[in-house]
Amino acid sequence: MKTLFLAGLYLLLFSALHAQGTVAEYKRSAAVDTLFKNKVYNTPDVFHWQGDSLCWYKNNTKQGIEYLLVSTRNVSQQKAFDHEKLASELAKLLEKNVDAHQLDMDHLHFKQDTLVFQTDSLKVACNLDNYGIKVLRTLEKKEKGKRRYWGNRFDESGNGPVISPDSSRVAFIRNHNLYIRNPETKTETQLSFDGSAGFFYSSYIHWSPDSKKILAYKVRPGEDHKIYFVRSRPDEQFQPELESRDYLKPGDQLPFRSPQLFDVDSKKHTVIDTDLFDRQYSVSGFKWKKDNSAFTFEYNQRGHQVYRVLSVDARTGKVSVIVNETSPTFIDYSGKKFRYDTGNDKEIIWASERDGWNHLYLYDAETGKVKNRITGGKWPVRDVIEVDEEKRQVYFTAGGLDKDQDPYLLHYFRVDFDGGNLVRFTRENGNHKVTFSANHKYYIDRYSRVDAPPVAVLKSAATRKKVLNLQKADISELLATGWKMPEVFTARGRDGKTDIWGVIVRPTTFDPEKDYPVIEYIYAGPHDSFVPKSFQTLYRGMSDLAELGFIVVQIDGMGTSNRSKAFHNVCWKNLKDAGFPDRKLWIKAAARKYPYMNTNKVGIHGTSAGGQNAGAAVVFNSDFYKAAVASCGCHDNRMDKIWWNEQWMGYPVGPHYAACSNTENAGKMNGDLLLIVGEVDDNVDPASTMQFADALIKAGKDFELVVIPGMSHSSGGTYGNRKRKDFFVKKLQGVTPPSWDKIY
Repeated sequence: MKTLFLAGLYLLLFSALHAQGTVAEYKRSAAVDTLFKNKVYNTPDVFHWQGDSLCWYKNNTKQGIEYLLVSTRNVSQQKAFDHEKLASELAKLLEKNVDAHQLDMDHLHFKQDTLVFQTDSLKVACNLDNYGIKVLRTLEKKEKGKRRYWGNRFDESGNGPVISPDSSRVAFIRNHNLYIRNPETKTETQLSFDGSAGFFYSSYIHWSPDSKKILAYKVRPGEDHKIYFVRSRPDEQFQPELESRDYLKPGDQLPFRSPQLFDVDSKKHTVIDTDLFDRQYSVSGFKWKKDNSAFTFEYNQRGHQVYRVLSVDARTGKVSVIVNETSPTFIDYSGKKFRYDTGNDKEIIWASERDGWNHLYLYDAETGKVKNRITGGKWPVRDVIEVDEEKRQVYFTAGGLDKDQDPYLLHYFRVDFDGGNLVRFTRENGNHKVTFSANHKYYIDRYSRVDAPPVAVLKSAATRKKVLNLQKADISELLATGWKMPEVFTARGRDGKTDIWGVIVRPTTFDPEKDYPVIEYIYAGPHDSFVPKSFQTLYRGMSDLAELGFIVVQIDGMGTSNRSKAFHNVCWKNLKDAGFPDRKLWIKAAARKYPYMNTNKVGIHGTSAGGQNAGAAVVFNSDFYKAAVASCGCHDNRMDKIWWNEQWMGYPVGPHYAACSNTENAGKMNGDLLLIVGEVDDNVDPASTMQFADALIKAGKDFELVVIPGMSHSSGGTYGNRKRKDFFVKKLQGVTPPSWDKIY
């Protein structure tokens, strides 16, 4: 009844006059979440293989959830069990009603006539001949996840003991030095004598596999930098609370780690020379070779233009370079780094953009020489899915191989270690997600685009051809609501030759004879690409705004990831660029094709890095963007977390930081601006927004500021969303928004 009521209400609103900024439009905007929800069927996303012969998955049907079983032996698909019978027996066991169309089960395993599965509290076995159920065990509830902090944290002062692999000794830290203890005799031996409060031994201790040596490291602490918040209305008390977080920012002093080598029997301490890793952003991944001959670790040089894999000889302490990655701009260590050491420690598979595209290389782990390229071409490897050492093969995803397809669409491949026998598993024009069977004999390929509903098929790995159709999405109910398919649109970028990709979202009441202001939803954070590529019913940050009478777009301009290195390099020390030259050309090209897009009324909004981008739109690009809503933005990269900002803006902190700052350039701001910030944002320091606001005030600029009590990092929640809608309706449509009590 609720669904029928909403549909009826929506049809009534749809048929009403839709002048901009009306109550009817606001009601449509508020309803899209509910209206579009659960209107698409037959779109399974997760597939569970049992060997190579069976695969089960949950399918969403109009009636509810169904569990299906795919057999590669019989080349068939059928219901995995009798849902009514199983629901009936579960109801008896649980002593409550169980809906046969909403069975909540997981970890299914089929064996002859028995089905083993888990509910939210039990692991049970069901005899599929008579549907008798036996409880195998009660499941413990999962622990809640821990809070995540975004500033780099280097707490290494703990004193936890570390037992040797042969259990003969225990290593621990006392008074900043390294000790060992014999657990039987309780005899303690001090191995180091050079630790102090200012240069202490860390509790991260690494025994060699034969228990004869210890790799430990001394740490010279870095800067203790905190950010502070006042939680104005805590849940537990009336008075405000002062809170703090550890939070390093660009330019802060970092810890320095100095590896030390100890021979346990002789008590010999070998000091390791630090020349090859003395300008540390970080050293990490300490790992002993299985034959005890050496240990390796990774060194990320401050500024992210040098990244090394280093090896230390366990006998002499000599340091040698195995991988030496360099770049005149940045090494994308946070997004593209991949390293795989073979089981015998003789080879390393390494990802690099050294030739202008992200590809895989095979290294000799002892000499540091490149044995061969594994992949190559003017397209990037996106992710390594699996390394099969026995067959010496790598499974990976990539994009950009097809001239007639969106270069961001993911496709699946396999290649030999020597770079030969490249096998392509997917070719259809879509964004693919592949699930292989246990021994890679079969795979299920699910693919879609924003303008093409999902399809799932079973394929043979040997032929890469379809064996069985599994599901094709049914979107008829969604289309009946008036939902409009997003349009994929491309235009040339600033260089006149590179295609820039984006999407256009239109309202359900779209009328090509009307005039529509344009709003860009932006996130130009360089660490990824952000325009959606797979089918969705609701496009967050876009669909609800479109219903208010806007054309809403999202674009990946130059400076974002997943294309060539040159495409990505645009962001280097230049975050204010944010691909704006490409974005403006793209919107103008779309408006030439669709004259109802009014490029004299272009707005923009974004959150976090997108908040910085939205602010930059009216600071550096007010010739084009007339109104901006910036939520929780890092408006000056010196005010934000160290790892993200030094990755793209570099080190040391120089004049380019100020040149890219919305705060430093606040006097250039023109147009209309709304700033939204949560008072306890521990991702981006709220002071960044406040300093931008202060600079705007001092520059005599008019703007709006919304501070949301108790809110952390977000676009503003329900209140912020309302304010954003009202702002664009006022500034781009020239209409006074209706009172909220008439809408909600």
